[in-house]
Amino acid sequence: MVLGQYDNRIRFLRKKFPVSIDVSEKTITISGESDQAVAAVERILSQLVTAARKGYMMDWNEFESLVDFHGPQDVAPLSDTDYSSSFSVLRGKVRPRTNGQFQYVRAMKSKDMVFAIGPAGTGKTYLAVAVALDYLRTDQIQRIILTRPVVEAGERLGFLPGNIVEKVDPYLRPIYDAILDMMPAERFYAYRERGTVEIAPLAFMRGRTLNNCFVILDEAQNVTHQQMKMFLTRIGFNSKAVITGDVTQLDIEKKRSGLLECEKILKGIEGIEFVYLSESDVVRHPLVKKIIKVYEEYEMTRNNDEESV
Repeated sequence: MVLGQYDNRIRFLRKKFPVSIDVSEKTITISGESDQAVAAVERILSQLVTAARKGYMMDWNEFESLVDFHGPQDVAPLSDTDYSSSFSVLRGKVRPRTNGQFQYVRAMKSKDMVFAIGPAGTGKTYLAVAVALDYLRTDQIQRIILTRPVVEAGERLGFLPGNIVEKVDPYLRPIYDAILDMMPAERFYAYRERGTVEIAPLAFMRGRTLNNCFVILDEAQNVTHQQMKMFLTRIGFNSKAVITGDVTQLDIEKKRSGLLECEKILKGIEGIEFVYLSESDVVRHPLVKKIIKVYEEYEMTRNNDEESV
C-alpha cells in the first residue's frame, strides 16, 4: 500500500524525476545521473514508509503535495516525524497535509501573532480553528474569538431582515462551517451561549481588550488600514492572534488593504510570523489546485499587459 495500487506511486515518481526505481521484495533501489533527483525520491519514499509505520497512510493528494515539495526546489527535507504529527479537537484529530500547512501550524504554536496568506482551499481558517480548539481543550486559553470584516456593511446590509446578528450571520458562515466540522452542534451552541466561543463582525472588536483568547481574523485582505490597526491593538495578555487572507480576492481597493500593508510594516517584529501558502497546499478537489494555478498565470499576464499600455 505504501507504493500505491499496482505501484502507481512508483510510476508517478519515475515520470516526475529522471531516475530509475527498482522494487524487490524487501528493497527499493533508486539510481540516476542526478544526485539531487535521487536524493529527492529517497526522501519521498522514506517519508511514505515512516508515515505508514506510524499507522498513517497518505492519500493521493498528500502524496502529490509531498512530491511537489521535494521537486526541483532546493529546499531542506521535512523531518521524519512531520507527516505523523497531529493534534486533537472535539471530533478526533486534525492532521496538516502539506509542508506549507505544517509550517503554518508550527508558527501558530510558537508565535503570538501569525499572518497566513494564501489561496482558497489551503486550510487557513480550518487549521486556525483546529489549533484554537486544541488550545481550548488543553486550558491554554479561556475563549475563542472568530471575526471577519463585513464588506457590504453599508446600505445594503440594512435591507436584510432580522437583528444585527441575523444580518451578519451569512457573512460569517464559512467560520461556522469550519468549527461545526470539528465540534458537535449542541456543544458549539452551548459554548456560544456561555461566551466561550464568539463569532462576530470585526466592527464588534472596537474598544475591547482580548485577554486569554485565541483570536482569528478571517478574510483579512478586505480589512482597511484603520480596521487592521484597531484589531491588532486589541490583543491582550496570554492571547494568540491568527490573521488569514487571500490577496488575490480583494473586495476593496488594493491600496486600502490593511493586510497588504502589514506585509510591509510588521515583518521582522519578534513574535510575529508570516506564512505563505500556495496552490501546492490546496487540499480540496484536485481541480481547485489546477484552477488556482491557471488563474495566477492569467492574472500575471493581464497585469503585464495593463502595465505595458
